[in-house]
Amino acid sequence: MLRRVKAAAAPLRSAVLVASLLAALTRRARGAAWLSLSRKRGGERETVLMLRIYREVVVVLETLHPLIERIEERDASLGDQLRRCLSSVALNTSEGGGSQKRNVRARYFNALGSIREVRACLDVACAWRYIEPVDANLADRMDHITAVLWKLTH
Repeated sequence: MLRRVKAAAAPLRSAVLVASLLAALTRRARGAAWLSLSRKRGGERETVLMLRIYREVVVVLETLHPLIERIEERDASLGDQLRRCLSSVALNTSEGGGSQKRNVRARYFNALGSIREVRACLDVACAWRYIEPVDANLADRMDHITAVLWKLTH
């Protein structure tokens, strides 16, 4: 019986956490930050919240792919580091949407640290003249991802 009560309370705890995270965002940011998905699970409809910026993360990942290859030609270690931290942003952002309680915030903290690491890797690559600075549109996308993750974690 206790297991059933705990299992029934888990979605409520998750919903309360999501509500508290959303309350910290401005009205416009709330709409931009979350995407509500509906899926069928065990015969019941379940609503899943996923950060909209996940799509932005994937776009940034795809856009940076040629740059990563160029960096790896000159510095394999830096290219590998950039590849791993970009993957970490995507994975932690996605995982945060399905986590509960404190794990949600921890995943978004990890994603925030990783997106900052991506920027540092790109700065280092520019300083070593492996690549030219990224274009303004891509920098804006990364800034947006950073801002949403920062707002969710502070």
